[in-house]
Amino acid sequence: MQATQILIVDDDPSGREALRLMLQKKGFLTMVAHDTAQAEQRISELSPDLILLDWNLPGMSGIEYARQLRKKPKTRPIPIIMLSAYSNEDARVEGLECGADDYVTKPYSIKELVARIKLRLRQRCPYDNGESIEAHGIQLDPTTRRVSAEGVALELDPIEFNLLHFFMHHPEQVLTRQQLLLHVWGSDLHIDERTVDVYVRRLRQALNIGNCDTMLQTVRGAGYRFSSKS
Repeated sequence: MQATQILIVDDDPSGREALRLMLQKKGFLTMVAHDTAQAEQRISELSPDLILLDWNLPGMSGIEYARQLRKKPKTRPIPIIMLSAYSNEDARVEGLECGADDYVTKPYSIKELVARIKLRLRQRCPYDNGESIEAHGIQLDPTTRRVSAEGVALELDPIEFNLLHFFMHHPEQVLTRQQLLLHVWGSDLHIDERTVDVYVRRLRQALNIGNCDTMLQTVRGAGYRFSSKS
């Protein structure tokens, strides 16, 4: 099996090198970049399986770069873990809303970071039955990772895809945030329930074709429901 290729984007030479060496000891292949321009070059040379992206970068911040990566068909499916010294809730939410799949604050445990990396990689292809599913004008194929709404192709990142897949397999059910965290994120790692709200909002925005976004309904005090009924 080919080793996982990880791109580390960080302008701190010592921190970047230390992280590179630690990940190599864990069996990962690593590429490094000190800014977004060099990151673009690395991605064009060999598309990474996952990107570790520092918030504070020269020229363009990691926040803005994550937004750009999510707009491009080639890089949109690549999981992004944001690395940041900002630990407050607003910063975590901003990091997730910009397109990151996870947010890790510095200083971090390498053991936990590796666990999060493995989790994001598993979530790229968590379904193995290969069966397509269709509901209310939305078509989802877990084998090709393609989604369309009313015949229009949608670009979803890995978490958005898995979230929609889970909703479509449980139509009309009220799903709590804890249930979604368990089945979509699939780990007991510390992930705030507000993360679910961020991703539901992102998924609604992606489904905003033919009013498909209205199918993701908020059930006050309970969670969310996937339904064709308004």
